[in-house]
This record gives sequence, structure tokens and C-alpha cells, in this order.
Amino acid sequence: MATMSAKQTIAIIGATGNMGAAIARSLSKGKNRLLLFSHNQDKSQQLAHDIKNSHTSADVESIECKVNASWEADIIILAVPYGAEKEIAAQIRDVANQKIVISIANPLNETYKKMVTPTDTSAAEELQKLLPNSKVVKAFNTIFAADFANPVIDGKQVDSFIAGNDAEAVDTVTELVKTAGFNAIVAGELPASRTLEHMMLLLIQLTMKHNYNWLAGWKILHN
Repeated sequence: MATMSAKQTIAIIGATGNMGAAIARSLSKGKNRLLLFSHNQDKSQQLAHDIKNSHTSADVESIECKVNASWEADIIILAVPYGAEKEIAAQIRDVANQKIVISIANPLNETYKKMVTPTDTSAAEELQKLLPNSKVVKAFNTIFAADFANPVIDGKQVDSFIAGNDAEAVDTVTELVKTAGFNAIVAGELPASRTLEHMMLLLIQLTMKHNYNWLAGWKILHN
């Protein structure tokens, strides 16, 4: 595993979705190598091209196979819906051994009224069961895609919460969250993901009710 002082390779699975593309653009500001995978290779290649044009120093490329991307990577970001994680986990399980796998998914039902997971678990915990030899970390799930381009709202930097069982992995992901432009807050070990996922459920409900235009986020105020 690469250290924080070394250049790391980050695979983004689902890179052309709203969240995947936003994460890719934000992390391209760092010094890491990005591998972009999408079922739509044309869009993936275009995204890599656009990022290179906007960040001339960015080391980013489109890759045709999620397994190869995960094999090359130090960190794997699953920028996919909760329903897609089980199949992907089965495909990358062997190559994700001892690697950091970031879960951004929120297991919401189609009407955004409740979770599809039982109350005693979370999307991140379920992913950890599917990848028992990986270091699953919850991150980027409490923010909207639009927040990546505007991480400061009403003069306040948006908080992004992190949860994980492996302290070193959490530290590594904390640096990625900062690179993306957010204020990183470690919420606790992986079971804290249950709260984080419910936070996003509430934020979506409030956004729909009050028309926040999908540009909203959580902020912890303290002295």
C-alpha cells in the first residue's frame, strides 16, 4: 500500500455518473493517478480528456476493465448505486485484497422516503461483508454532486463525514476529502455509516421540500 507521501493510484468505478465525474474532477487537483471506469467508454474517455485539458498536470486515464482498474489501484472508489455494489464486489474481491474501498452509496428506496437496508446495518457495512479482506471506508455520501464544484456555501465550507474501522485507511481518505475541497470530519468506525446514510436521506428530503437546487450540505458549528 502506498503511503500518503507517495503518489497513489485511485480507481473510480462508475466515473461518468454525476457523483463519479464530480469526484474525478475534484481529485484531479491532487497529485494522484486516476483510473476512470464506466460502462460507457466514450463518456469515460471524454471525461479523462476534459480533466487533462482543465488540469494540465492531472494524471488521469480511462480504463476498459473495472477489475484491471482495481488491480492497479491503491484506493478503489465505488461511485455506483447501492444496488450495483454486490455484483461489483464479487468481481473485484480478489484484486481488492487489503486495499481501501470507498463506499459513497446511500441505500435509499425509489421515492427517497426510507432505506432499503435493515436498521442494524448500512451500505458500507454490507460492502465490508462482501469484501472482508478490504478496508472499507464511508465517504462522500453526505454531499451532492453539485457541492464538489461549490464546496463553500453561504460562506461556509461544506463538511464531509468519514467512517471506517482501519485508522490508517481513514487518515488516507481524510486527505482525499480535503483534496476535493471539503472539511473532513471523522464520525467514527464503520457502524457510524448508518447515521451518515440517514443524514443524506434527510438532506435529500429537505432539498426536495425547500428547493435547495441540489446545492446543499451539512455543517457542524462549534466553538
